[in-house]
Amino acid sequence: MNAQAQLSTNSLVDVVTLVKPRITLLTLITAGAGIYLAPGSASWRVILIALIGIALLVGGANALNMFIERDSDLLMKRTQNRPLPGKRLSPEFVLGFGSLLIGVSIPLLTYYVNSLTGALGALSLVSYVLFYTPLKRKSSLALLVGAVPGAMPPLLGWTAVTGAIGLPALVLFAIIFFWQIPHFLAIGLFRKEEYARAGIRIYTLDASDSEILWQIVMNTVALVAVSLLLIPLHVAGLLYLVTSLFLGGAFLGYALLGFKRGLTEAWAKRLFLISLFYLTGLFSVLFFDGGAL
Repeated sequence: MNAQAQLSTNSLVDVVTLVKPRITLLTLITAGAGIYLAPGSASWRVILIALIGIALLVGGANALNMFIERDSDLLMKRTQNRPLPGKRLSPEFVLGFGSLLIGVSIPLLTYYVNSLTGALGALSLVSYVLFYTPLKRKSSLALLVGAVPGAMPPLLGWTAVTGAIGLPALVLFAIIFFWQIPHFLAIGLFRKEEYARAGIRIYTLDASDSEILWQIVMNTVALVAVSLLLIPLHVAGLLYLVTSLFLGGAFLGYALLGFKRGLTEAWAKRLFLISLFYLTGLFSVLFFDGGAL
């Protein structure tokens, strides 16, 4: 491979990195659950456009997030090699790229899916880029603000099919919302020094270990409780019930171990991995045991 081809390949990898592919993929999975569980039907064309629009929206928001946080990213080990702090892409390019994705996504969702999905997408974008991202440097309340756009994908998937907000969609929203709190608190524990060095005000810097642990436990309890609401709403069956109880019990049980072991780095890293296993397992089983029953 010659030098020019190598440069082009590396540049393409950097551009893909801007959309945070793993986060975008997780978003599409949860949005897909909303589409799958929604009553009624939509054409494959509408579903495909909805998924493309959501992917572009999330990717564009992530690119703008990298643009805004390029200075603090340079101060954190896990982000200092991103395209902007690594000086492999220019701020102007990243700003233009993110704006382009968003400029395509909102009209796609509004005019080719439905106006409600477009409006919710715009709300998600504004809350993430204009509220959550700058608030991270000012208040630990950013965790709760950021959980709103983070929980929006299944709601977008549901409205793409139905054109309305249903109670099961709000339950899916609540599942993602409550899941994010222990998930990100775990990250905030084992990366506390990095966040402090970057000037980001996370809850784990402002609160005592006891307060952090109670937040983790209470939000995990709320998560398990709301996840069970899909049963009486007749959108999930016995397999989902058993799986949600097993996964929720494992998640909560390990969170409670924090009272015995203390908030060590090892405990926080395992809690983080368990949170990923929980969400992946829960939404996976919804595709096997979900839908109108």
